[in-house]
Amino acid sequence: MPDSALGMIFLIIAIVLLLIFFFTFVPISLWISTIASGVKVSMASLVGMRFRRINPSRIVLPLIKATKAGLKVDMNEMEAHLLAGGNVDRVINALIAAQSANIPLDFDDCRAIDLAGRDVLQAVQMSVNPKVIETPVVAAIAKDGIELRAKARVTVRANIERLVGGAGEETIIARVGEGIVTTVGSSENHKEVLENPDLISRTVLAKGLDAGTAFEILSIDIADVDVGRNVGAQLQMDQAEADRRIAQAKAEERRAMAVAREQEMKASVQEMRAKVVEAEAEVPKAMAKALTEGKLGVMDYYQMQNVISDTRMRESIAETGAPAAPSGEDGGRPRHA
Repeated sequence: MPDSALGMIFLIIAIVLLLIFFFTFVPISLWISTIASGVKVSMASLVGMRFRRINPSRIVLPLIKATKAGLKVDMNEMEAHLLAGGNVDRVINALIAAQSANIPLDFDDCRAIDLAGRDVLQAVQMSVNPKVIETPVVAAIAKDGIELRAKARVTVRANIERLVGGAGEETIIARVGEGIVTTVGSSENHKEVLENPDLISRTVLAKGLDAGTAFEILSIDIADVDVGRNVGAQLQMDQAEADRRIAQAKAEERRAMAVAREQEMKASVQEMRAKVVEAEAEVPKAMAKALTEGKLGVMDYYQMQNVISDTRMRESIAETGAPAAPSGEDGGRPRHA
């Protein structure tokens, strides 16, 4: 193959590769779209976006949309917002929606709201169409001890001026729940709340619960109020049970003390009986000594034995319940001569 032909082939290949690289790196179709839409974007700006690692379509398409809607936005600010991690398309859609609803909102405010992590388009839509937030069931106890379970629906509208730094829906729900608990807890009777549920709404609205939040509360409606437990009666029952257990413990303590005292008395009686038995064991010795020394006569001794026998007989009759024998010298008892 001649050298001229080979050089021509290499030239054609180089031209094809150059064209492929050019049409891949330079967004020709996007540049044509800007010309057709009447948006002034130079080819150098599109190529510069490639060098800055920015997808040109993420800037040019929202720019075309904003220009068609009559908005004046700067492409450099759009690039800065995209590089900061923002959503340019959502910001432009929010600006178009705000313009249609006659809501004063500029690009800087919209960009700040988007970078704060809030959905700016949803906020604009909520400003036009208020949102209803339903609270969970809130349990509160009136002064008569009856528990009430209430559920509320809060109608809110987004406050665009307080979207940056304002509290969210969780704060609104918590404050409304606090207001319900306060209102029910200050009622003397739970029937007052059941008869006038709007009492909760008026009290909660008067507290200004939307202060420091990103919303404006339009209304608070009580969706449902149910009667729960009789907490007062339950507390009284628990207190009575506690008192019963305390009294039972004290009674057990007194019984244990009485048993201890009884044991002590039995021990004392046993000790006294032992002493009596010991003393009785000394009696025969003393009597023998008295007889030996002549201090006790024989007749005195027999008379004492008769008295002892008579006493034992009476104790035996008393234990068996038999009639007692007549007393006297001939009462049936043996007499010692």
